[in-house]
Amino acid sequence: MDLRNIAIIAHVDHGKTTLVDALLRQSGSVRDNQQMDERAMDSGDLERERGITILAKATSVEWQGHRINIVDTPGHADFGGEVERILSMVDGVVLLVDAAEGPMPQTKFVTAKALALGLRPIVVLNKVDKPDADPDRALDEVFDLFAALDANEEQLDFPHLYASGRSGWADETLDGPRENLEALFRLVLAHVPAPAQAARRAEPFQMLATTLGADPFLGRILTGRVEAGTLKPGETIKALSRKGDRIEQFRVSKILAFRGLGQQPIDQAEAGDIVSLAGMAKATVADTLCAPEIDTALPAQPIDPPTISVTFGINDSPLAGRDGKKVQSRVIRDRLMREAETNVAIRVTDTPGGEAFDVAGRGELQMGVLIENMRREGFELSISRPRVLFREESGQRLEPIEEVTIDVDDDYTGPVIEKLTGPRKGDLVEMKPAGTGKTRIVAHVPSRGLIGYHGEFMTDTRGTGVLNRVFHTWAPHKGPIPGRRAGVLISMENGTSVAYALFNLEDRGRMFIGAQEDVYEGMIIGEHSRDNDLEVNPLKGKKLTNVRASGKDDAVVLTPPVKMSLEEAIAYIDDDELVEVTPNAVRLRKRFLDPHERKRQARAAS
Repeated sequence: MDLRNIAIIAHVDHGKTTLVDALLRQSGSVRDNQQMDERAMDSGDLERERGITILAKATSVEWQGHRINIVDTPGHADFGGEVERILSMVDGVVLLVDAAEGPMPQTKFVTAKALALGLRPIVVLNKVDKPDADPDRALDEVFDLFAALDANEEQLDFPHLYASGRSGWADETLDGPRENLEALFRLVLAHVPAPAQAARRAEPFQMLATTLGADPFLGRILTGRVEAGTLKPGETIKALSRKGDRIEQFRVSKILAFRGLGQQPIDQAEAGDIVSLAGMAKATVADTLCAPEIDTALPAQPIDPPTISVTFGINDSPLAGRDGKKVQSRVIRDRLMREAETNVAIRVTDTPGGEAFDVAGRGELQMGVLIENMRREGFELSISRPRVLFREESGQRLEPIEEVTIDVDDDYTGPVIEKLTGPRKGDLVEMKPAGTGKTRIVAHVPSRGLIGYHGEFMTDTRGTGVLNRVFHTWAPHKGPIPGRRAGVLISMENGTSVAYALFNLEDRGRMFIGAQEDVYEGMIIGEHSRDNDLEVNPLKGKKLTNVRASGKDDAVVLTPPVKMSLEEAIAYIDDDELVEVTPNAVRLRKRFLDPHERKRQARAAS
């Protein structure tokens, strides 16, 4: 069967997964009477809750005697490690661009990776049926983006379609019949070349492992594209590391191919096809699976280095162990090492003492997703404030700079520009109208200046602004950047919070807790209205007396507390604070110091 391998790439929420749904339906891979959830490829709980793709996933459709392997990729740069690996498996990409928003930061990120590999893109202008769509402007911006990314002449001569993934149609012209996706199927077959590996079927078997999975019955599963040869279940192959060192030799127990929404066992894997193999015990991502006579590993795509680091530690608060079952540092370390094995964009290192672990990754969202998955698995953790990773080159200290694209109402452009270019040391690159009373702002801002900024940004724009960011370059260190200005309210007692005490503390600042919640000494219960930290007593009850007076017994009405999400809490804390994460709670607290450290700090202060 004639074969094509393509990846669908786009910015977050430009409609990749919805388009794949329509391709599955119209190709016949999913029966008309078969139950299929919306955004079927987003199978993870977090993916469904947040509406984003986190893990790259493959599927396969058949159309008029041709098989098309389709890879749905993440759109957020924090999960760029997935994109970099997956693009090495395909021969073409379908770039989806929102006809109203045009190319966005993540569009630039994934497109740069595809163009660097020499892939020729097909551009699909999606959501052209939106009221504010401007497909001609979006198309011009895509061409400008390709030119800025040094695309060659073949890549600049890209075909394009107008589409609506939700309505399930794509046409060559804007006033087309708008009936189905036949134009997209035809263009993929005509524009994307068949795998060059198909001509190497007579050679010994070779495959580069791209993703790692697990099955309760089959065990470890590695997925990748077969670069040469053929393979049948029961044959013996070996695994080589990136350097060519032998890792293990094993017998292939099962070969799985993508068929529609699932995977099916097949009798033979052939060069050019994307398959999953089972039977290995040690082989992992970026290893070469090959015939026993092969001694050279296949080249693996280099992965961009991490830009931020977060410390994962045990939960040593007085409330530790009440919610979670996995609280030991050994168990936390094993889980982080498993994550680093499957996610090549994450790096885990032990800290002195062995009670905490530095986890380096691409961004706060990637860290937040990892922590959220661990808390749902029953872990209890203490999380530090994210730290930016620096580089040293030629005796100069470099820091990561991010390109920030903001769409904001015209009325709020002043505060946004002032915050980015002032204390956060950003440089304004572009400012232009974005239609319907909005302005688009593009700025280059140090990563340090963006940690904790999103909440402030939403306040400044009254919740109407949209902020997107992507790594831009390394630049010389820009000097100190001030952190959070407000202090915090810290509990000085252990016990259960009392409404009467919280009511009297509301003049001091906004509260993070409500009445009848467990608190302990050192726990942060609110934000101070001034810039210093203040120890308060949230357990102080009303003094009782047998003298009654008018107005003394009025009901206490509390202002609803501010409940932070996990990402908001991690971005909010300061360097001397931690986030306590359990399956049922997210709390903020000061770092607990051992007695010797307290004495040392007291001596230093005096």
